[in-house]
Amino acid sequence: QVQLVESGGGLVQPGGSLRLSCAASGLIVGVYNMNWYRQTPGKERELVASITSTGSITNYANSVKGRFTISRDNAKNTVYLQMSSLKPEDTAVYYCNAQKFSNNFWGQGTQVTVSS
Repeated sequence: QVQLVESGGGLVQPGGSLRLSCAASGLIVGVYNMNWYRQTPGKERELVASITSTGSITNYANSVKGRFTISRDNAKNTVYLQMSSLKPEDTAVYYCNAQKFSNNFWGQGTQVTVSS
């Protein structure tokens, strides 16, 4: 059974930092394209960052470029999203996603709230 478990969300002040983790079981993150999405009420889920299965290519939404960094630790079977210079508009539920061909798995999400 595949499980993706996100952690690291919380309340942070504008300009602060958080690191989200996505611990995987039942699949090997090193052979999947791994993605972070976010969603706010009434809006579609937005792709924030992605890293290819080889780890050689990363992509970011324009809104987070230069502030967020996606990475993976194959030994820990975990993917991370380092978020810095956080803004109130980054407030959302953040979801981890693993994708390979027609296989698509999601975590349960972790809330990030940026507020003073």
